[in-house]
Amino acid sequence: MIDLILQYGLFLAKTVTVVVAALIVIVAISNLGGRRRQGGEGSIEVTPLNERLQDYADALREVIFDKAEFKAWVKKEKQAEKKAAKEKKAEESSKPRVYVLGFNGDIRASAVESLRREITAVMTLVDPAKDEVVLCLESPGGMVHGYGLAASQLERLRKKNIPLTICVDKVAASGGYMMACLGNRILAAPFAVVGSIGVVAQMPNFHRLLQKHEVDFEVLTAGEYKRTLTVFGKNTDAGRQKFQEELDDTHELFKEFVQQNRSQMDIDAVATGEHWYGQRALDLKLVDELKTSDEYLAERTQSADVFAIRFLPKRRLMSRFGFAAEESADRLLMRWWERLQQRPFW
Repeated sequence: MIDLILQYGLFLAKTVTVVVAALIVIVAISNLGGRRRQGGEGSIEVTPLNERLQDYADALREVIFDKAEFKAWVKKEKQAEKKAAKEKKAEESSKPRVYVLGFNGDIRASAVESLRREITAVMTLVDPAKDEVVLCLESPGGMVHGYGLAASQLERLRKKNIPLTICVDKVAASGGYMMACLGNRILAAPFAVVGSIGVVAQMPNFHRLLQKHEVDFEVLTAGEYKRTLTVFGKNTDAGRQKFQEELDDTHELFKEFVQQNRSQMDIDAVATGEHWYGQRALDLKLVDELKTSDEYLAERTQSADVFAIRFLPKRRLMSRFGFAAEESADRLLMRWWERLQQRPFW
């Protein structure tokens, strides 16, 4: 019996050791490739993209070059680094910086919680005279108020005359395009989906089903238009008309906002709810240039110091697993958002 307890204790100790070691490795990996400054609500991670590209090139050289060639290159590189170090201080004061942010939008535009902190951090250091902010934007749109807030965060940069470039590799539609139109320049990949300047709302109505089963449902309101359409009550023509008026008004606000920031395009021609791929979007002046974010950032590393900025919310270990599950659920909901919505979306 004692021997069994000792063996179990030894097994338990080994298991705990393995788990702790695994957690240490996970934390170490998550910290690689960026510099973090921890705060009460989370941390700001800063990744120098110039160094990352240089690391990629060095890794290729080490494999492709033969030993003698690689050794000669390393020697030459060290000499160049010594020479560059003498001029570095003078260059650092004059070399522009590019701050790269990311926004991967879901239905609720929940990424705005990180975006607002990233923009606040960047605005403490950015020099409008020479620096630039680049936003890599991916979003098919979602709730009006969520994307309205996200657009307002980008508007903070515009009000301070900070150059803002928007890069769209896959999609910036509806609320996503509302954000994109705030860029001084919009770059899109050749087959990126752009546009969809429109508003949509739909909901099921179970009134007849409840009536069939003799289930009463009552809606009490104070105010003539407090409730226009309902899911369970009987909808009226007057309610439908008022709801449509609200949608039309929201669409007009959307059009006015886009026109204000992209005056070079014909708003009536593009505000039909349609979307276009890169080249067609360029013809309609929805975007300014066809180029992927990788291509643009690689170009900028030739003349500027490029930094990727990311806010990482502070989470406990178990909540990280929950967050991963939540992200999976969001992706599923995004595919069916048009069926689930009960309020205006763009």
